[in-house]
Order: sequence, then C-alpha cells, then structure tokens
Amino acid sequence: MSLSKGMKSMAAAAVSAAMLIAVAACGTSDNADTASTSGSDSSGKTSTQGFDTSSIKKDDAIAALLPDSVAGDGTLTVGTDTSYAPAEFLAEDGKTPVGFDVDLSKALAAVFGLKEKTVSSTFDSIIPSVGSKYDIGISSFTVTKERLDAVDFVTYFKAGSTWVTKKGNPDKVDTSNLCGVKVAVQTGTTQEEEINAANDQCKADGKPEIDVQSSKLQTDVTTAVASGKASIFYADSPVAGYAIEQTGDTLAALGDDTGVTPEAVAIKKGDSATAQAVQKAVQKLMDDGTYKKILDTWGVSSGAVDKAEINPAVSE
Repeated sequence: MSLSKGMKSMAAAAVSAAMLIAVAACGTSDNADTASTSGSDSSGKTSTQGFDTSSIKKDDAIAALLPDSVAGDGTLTVGTDTSYAPAEFLAEDGKTPVGFDVDLSKALAAVFGLKEKTVSSTFDSIIPSVGSKYDIGISSFTVTKERLDAVDFVTYFKAGSTWVTKKGNPDKVDTSNLCGVKVAVQTGTTQEEEINAANDQCKADGKPEIDVQSSKLQTDVTTAVASGKASIFYADSPVAGYAIEQTGDTLAALGDDTGVTPEAVAIKKGDSATAQAVQKAVQKLMDDGTYKKILDTWGVSSGAVDKAEINPAVSE
C-alpha cells in the first residue's frame, strides 16, 4: 500500500451503494483455486474470477534459484491483506482471495513450479512475518526507506494516491488544510503516516487536531466515508477508483492523484536467492505478456511497469 491501501456487494469487493455495509475480511484462507478467464461480467461490472494462470509453465532455470526454505514444501505461501480491492480481496464466498496481486502470486508460483497459497492477514502484520509465516508478501506494499530496513523488495507496479469523499464533497474538505477534519486511513500504511504527520503540524500550529480514523481493513476505511462517519479517505489510485465505481454515485475523487510510487513484493531481508528468483520470475511475466494480461483483466494497466527491480532507490 502506498500513500494510501471487500465489501460485499455486486462484485463482493466494495461497499453496497444501497446498504453501505462492510464485510470484514478475516481469518485465513487456504483455498486459492480461483483461476478463470475474465475480469468483467455481462453487466460490465468487475467480476472476481481473475486471470487464468493454468497455462503458465515452470521455468526450470528460475525455479532452481529458489532456496529450499521456500521451495522445499512445494508451496509458495503469500501473505496479503484481503480487504484491498481490486489488488487483493475476498470473492463472493467470503474466503477465496482474488485480485490482480493474487493472480500475480499464482503466476509466480507457476513459474517456480509450486502450488500457490494466499493467506489472509492484516496489512501491518505481513512484513514482520515474511520469511517465517510467509515465503513472500504481496499486498500493495509501497517501497519506502523504512520498509527497506525490514525486508527486501522486488518492484512490479506503480500507483499514485487519491483522496476520496462523498460525491460533491458535502463537508467541503480542503486537502491542503485537514486540521479538524475526520480522515479515514488504513493502519500501517504510509498514508496513515502522512496523516499523522499532518496532524502533528496541526497541533504545533495550535489548530484543531485531525480526527484520524485508522482501521485495520480498507473495507472499513471506505465505509467510514460512504456512511458519513469520516469526511475523506486516502488510498492507492486503483483502489480508490475501484471503490468509487462499486459505490455508484456515493463516492468521488477529490483533486488530482498525488505522487506515483513503486509497489513491490516483500522478501525476507538478506534472502538474496529468493529476491533474485522473484525478480527474474516477475521480469519473465512482464516480457512474455502475462503480466499485462493480468493487469488488463482487472482494469489497472495504467500502473504497469516494464522492469522488475530489487530494492530500488527511493527518496522517503
């Protein structure tokens, strides 16, 4: 999740425009058999079926790079926060992980000749568990200097950040002055850090504090604004766009997207073998067109990159 990171409804991915009730994503899902062929149903709404990865073949040379600590059990175990549509969320059954990050996880596992297992978790608990509970983490992680101290990264996407209010901005929020405003963010994300920093400045200036409403699930963040509990939320641009679409006329973006930053696969710090294997596997999927097909399936090809990098230089 970058400067920003389902809800049960038509696509089981976002708020229901009528009910605006969130269904929290919780527990652990061991069922990752969700391959299909299309990201849109006959109504034009995004489906939860995703991209069919069954035709992806093992690359023996790339697979050989993985250490036994990852490949030994025959499964690539991936930690993700399944409340962040369309990157990672739960299908209509409430337990099957879907989304473009999940499809990428399946594609990587196929290149390695492994089974794929996506495990649902809270966002802020994934990085500390990479290398122990999870082989890798794929959950819209923005690359930051602080996170680079904890894990190694392989980039695969880019995303800006979007402010979202109720349509028409009824609370007249000015994002250049959030003092006294009710702002919803997801716990552990860099947008939470940014809002907390802005709140510190409000206090230093003697202005009313920001009412920071931090939730474990992006589901709850979106619902906070849709229901009027908060005036605005901040999220990755593809996530914000998806939430807006799924809520019909309820939500709308406020202003232009802010800084575009890389998102990456999280790998145990110092595990250079796994980092090299993941980098080569992601690059292979980019080069052979599979990566773009996955993004196209979910309507997020604007975030495509053409080069997978290990631990790219970042300013913050």
